[in-house]
Amino acid sequence: MRLAALLACGGALALAACSATTGTGSDAESASASDPSVGADGRAPFASTYRRYPGVPTALVGATVFDGAGGRIDNGIVLFADGEVVGIGDASLAIPAGYTQIDGSGKFVTPGIIDIHSHLGDYPSPSVPAHSDGNEATSPTTPDVWAEHSVWPQDPGFSRALANGGVTSLQILPGSANLVGGRSVTLKNVYSRTVQGMKFPGAPYGMKMACGENPKRVYGGRGRMPSTRMGNFAVNRQTWLDAKAYDGKKRDLAKETLKGVLDGEILVHNHCYRADEMALVMDMAKEMGYRVSAFHHAVEAYKIGDLLRDNDVCSAIWADWYGFKMESYDGIPENAAFLQREGACVVIHSDSDREIQRLNQEAAKAQAAGRRLGIDISDATVIGWITLNPAKAMGVDAMTGSLEAGKMADVVLWNGNPLSVYSRPEKVWVDGALLYDAIDRKRRPVSDFELGQPGEGDVK
Repeated sequence: MRLAALLACGGALALAACSATTGTGSDAESASASDPSVGADGRAPFASTYRRYPGVPTALVGATVFDGAGGRIDNGIVLFADGEVVGIGDASLAIPAGYTQIDGSGKFVTPGIIDIHSHLGDYPSPSVPAHSDGNEATSPTTPDVWAEHSVWPQDPGFSRALANGGVTSLQILPGSANLVGGRSVTLKNVYSRTVQGMKFPGAPYGMKMACGENPKRVYGGRGRMPSTRMGNFAVNRQTWLDAKAYDGKKRDLAKETLKGVLDGEILVHNHCYRADEMALVMDMAKEMGYRVSAFHHAVEAYKIGDLLRDNDVCSAIWADWYGFKMESYDGIPENAAFLQREGACVVIHSDSDREIQRLNQEAAKAQAAGRRLGIDISDATVIGWITLNPAKAMGVDAMTGSLEAGKMADVVLWNGNPLSVYSRPEKVWVDGALLYDAIDRKRRPVSDFELGQPGEGDVK
């Protein structure tokens, strides 16, 4: 997202010098001296070098505020400075001297949108075979690979997600060809020359797993195990047993990741469509001593909402994608509404470079499907499906996902109700820095890759 970066900081090379750290998670990027993965500099490998862009103390005044945690304030005020939310309240909230006031009358404010399931950078635009870097489909389990090592920061999808969807944070996952696909990475949606410069400071790693049709089709088609669902579970269970026996004396990248899961340091994100398989996976997790943070694409989650609630597992779902393969056949548009009625954690995700630009509309579609059945879910609650709930499942809810004092100032000003198809982001702040402004053409980010493309009529 080059243009905003240059304007905000006078050039990408000046970024580190002109901005401060976010103040969160810096200690989490270092590791103990006894950890075998520690580098010679005493830090974890590929540690975040993210630095927030500079911003100014800002007061959004007069807007309807959805705080992400289920609260709504009409004629509200949101204050942020030095990269953090300072205060949120009604019109009586005092605005300190020196704050730039922005009139939000008739507009809406939400936390930055968070996509828990993205492949931006690993499957970037343009979609060509040379850019296909999301599936290491060479073994049924590849916990040794890290999604961040495929992320291309110049993917135009990042700037599209910021400008059109208000997305300020996102998790990049490996694909679903493998039972264990590798580590995910959580990014701040900012321009950087390196993926380390985008890495969300202090965010835990995730690990991608997959159930069902994909791994058995990929490997069974090659005459290898697994070729059935029972084969999937057999390979998974043996993989966990081998990981539990790992003593760390000789480094093994795959087992380091698996041990991180068993130690509770790495969160499991499991691609799984069918309710029966989700129930089996939760039992396997109890057997092996880990927990699932979220099931992704969980089109049948509505059948086991109580089990998901009782096991504190989120369901990351689409509003209405279903039927494109057999295990997705029994999906229903009311999935999110039924889960919400059960008190389970609902997350609306994209898995798409296009849907990530309209997660607000996808959430609204899921809300409307429930309303047609008589399940009335408030706008304020639905906003949590694309803000605080994904932050919770990604392990970053203490830092972002809701508008609370002390949290990162990841904020979107919408030109109307974000759950309306007619609304879009007017301004987007990441850690208090204005990185997109629909009214100011100079703050419409464009990637280096796009800037380098010849225009119509140029010499080829």
